[in-house]
Order: sequence, then C-alpha cells, then structure tokens
Amino acid sequence: MTGLRLLEHVLRRDRLVVMVGLVAVVTLAWTYLAIGAGMDTEMMVEMPDMEPMPWTPVYAALLFAMWWVMMIAMMVPSAAPTVLLYAAVKRKEGGYAAATEAWVFLVGYLAIWAGFSLVAVLVQWLLEHVGFLSMAMASTSAVMGGFILLAAGLYQFTPLKTACLRYCQSPLLFLSRHWRPGTMGAFGMGLRHGGYCVGCCWFLMALLFVVGAMNLIWIVGIALYVACEKLLPLGRRLSQAAGGALILSGAVALARGM
Repeated sequence: MTGLRLLEHVLRRDRLVVMVGLVAVVTLAWTYLAIGAGMDTEMMVEMPDMEPMPWTPVYAALLFAMWWVMMIAMMVPSAAPTVLLYAAVKRKEGGYAAATEAWVFLVGYLAIWAGFSLVAVLVQWLLEHVGFLSMAMASTSAVMGGFILLAAGLYQFTPLKTACLRYCQSPLLFLSRHWRPGTMGAFGMGLRHGGYCVGCCWFLMALLFVVGAMNLIWIVGIALYVACEKLLPLGRRLSQAAGGALILSGAVALARGM
C-alpha cells in the first residue's frame, strides 16, 4: 500500500478516530473527578461545616478546572451524536479533514462550557462570600436551596428550555439549520451547539450548589438524566416530569426553611 493510499485509508476511519477520542476525553474527565479534581474531598466529607478555603488565584484556577472538567464529563457523552454526525457529513462531502474539523467543532462546544465554568466559579465565590456555601460546596441555606430547586423546576417548562432541548435532541435538525463550511465554520457551529446545551442544562447544573459541587453521586445522576433527556424519544415528557419533581422538592424545602 502506497503512502497516499495508506493516508486515505486512515482518514476514512475518521468517525472511529473521533469516537475513540471522545471516549478517551470523557474517561479522563471522569477519572479526574473520581480522584477529587485536586480538592481535599476527604476533608470536605469529614468537616462539611468548616469555613471554605481562602480564595487565591491558584485556588480559583483549580475551581475553574474542576467545573470545566465536570462539564466535559457530564456533557460530552450527550453531545457525541452531533459530533459524530458532523464528522460523517464532512466525510460525505469528500473532505479529508473530517476528523480534524470534528475536533474543532468539539473545541468550540467546550469553549462555551468553559465560559459557563467561569461564571460558576464567580457565583461560587459570591455565595461563599455571603456565607451560603459550606466547605463541601453545598448550600448552607435551606431557603436558597429551595429557591434553586423551585427555579430549576419552573425553567423546565419555559419556551427557552423547549427550544434549546429541541436542537440538543436532534443533531440532524441542528446541522441542517446551522451548517457552516470550513474550519472556522466548524468552530462557530460548536459554539452555537454549546450555547443550546447551556441553555438547556444550566439550571440543572445549578443544583450542584444545593447538594455539593463535588458530590460525585449527584454529578453522575445529573449526567445520566441529561443524557436521557437528550437521547431518548420521551425527552420532553421526561423534562416536564423532572420539572414537576423539582418544583415539589423546592416547595417542601422552602416550607421547612421558612
């Protein structure tokens, strides 16, 4: 096999390359979270009522990395069908850069979640500053927790949630409506798809401020819920059912806290 034909053979495996890469990225992200994401999780569990860590540039950077890796672990699995479909369409166009541009698409997608992670760190700083977060990064106020649960539940019924979920559930619809050619087009499409996913899921991520931002059980639970909401045919009904459960939980929390 000549060098040119060997290159062509490898490039035709672009979807496999992208899929293996996605699995590797998600595996590394979950591994990082499982070992504590650079945090002293043992201290968080043993002394949850202890004062939060003092804020330094290094600590803020560590928190940003924690949030971003968390978003990668939770969101990339449900975004994988869109990335793989994009790679398949690029291959059918005859471009040898299908795998490369699929990764550019993913970089754009993750850049949006990096922005979300930065906002999450700023919110965490504010909540800690006013004394509403514990060492375990969980709410110390039943009223605040209740309001977050209630708001997250109500958001599940909003037109914005519905519109964003529609594009997240249908990779084909998203690509047909927002297709852009070239590498910069791939990055822009990744940004847009990430924007829809943030619009769909940001309030669900806010629940981590209620239960603890490093509560691995809840992180896994929310990730599984997000995947079901986006990938299963009953996603919209599931979204409404979850909304009802969150509203009820929020009302109970508020009744107990007031």
